[in-house]
Amino acid sequence: MHFSPRSVTVGHDSPPWRIGRVTLRHEAVSIVTPCSTQAPALSIIIPAYNEARRLPLFLQQAIAYLDRHSRSYEILVVDDGSTDGTAHAVEDTAQRCSNVRLIQLTCNMGKGAAVRRGMQAARGTLQLFADADGATPMEELARLESAITAGADLAIGSRALASQDPAFTVQARWHRSLLGSLFNNLVRRLGEPRFADTQCGFKLFRRPIAQDLFSVSCVDGYAFDLELLHIARQRNYRIAEVPINWTDQPGSKVRPWRDGIIMLQELLAIRKREAQGLYVPRCRPAHNAVEPDLAAIEPTHS
Repeated sequence: MHFSPRSVTVGHDSPPWRIGRVTLRHEAVSIVTPCSTQAPALSIIIPAYNEARRLPLFLQQAIAYLDRHSRSYEILVVDDGSTDGTAHAVEDTAQRCSNVRLIQLTCNMGKGAAVRRGMQAARGTLQLFADADGATPMEELARLESAITAGADLAIGSRALASQDPAFTVQARWHRSLLGSLFNNLVRRLGEPRFADTQCGFKLFRRPIAQDLFSVSCVDGYAFDLELLHIARQRNYRIAEVPINWTDQPGSKVRPWRDGIIMLQELLAIRKREAQGLYVPRCRPAHNAVEPDLAAIEPTHS
């Protein structure tokens, strides 16, 4: 079924079925395809910047997987100011699958900003963000869901843990693996969480947890993952790091050296915000659980 987009100005209190132009933090975005009034079981947020070539295949694979499992879902693709045919590619897919929605940012704001916009619009009981390149197969979602079922508030995919387990396949270019290891070591020296892999673009949240974390997160760039994990630990949320299969895809937008320096600057900004008390919740969530050890919540390898 195909829906023609239209422009309607709506506010934050507008009902969820509205489509059109929505203003978030004084910046306009366009929700091109409508959604039903019933909240789905799962929301998948995919940030995309100039992904007209890689995104369609991943969308096709994700839709096929979700349809096979007969579950209610929505896929929100956040076009982060692309200059290619990304929006058109998403619209084409939305014509064939009404569960796909397009959110367009008027300019390129960064991966963190795009994911935050998608999470703010998501309605699913569980909310996943996944990279547009399809490096992590959608089948790996089952591993993260197993961790949530076992008690975690959020589950993060880990290439580093997977690389230590022969049951998993991780294919990465050597220089990216080396730089990733160096970055994680620097993060640990600066006192951030001792996760084996903070940057994997495959993370699943319970909806209340996602809404809490993204309501106070500020980082627009690649270090947004670190900020989310930092805030989650401050709130004593249970975090499970789960090994997943991952295959590097050609055409990466990451510039390892330049983006690594920017991420370190963002990390220092995170610590400054923490010192200023900007991450303290207005009302501390009633949550007494203690964060488990790394990969303590181990899903089955089905």
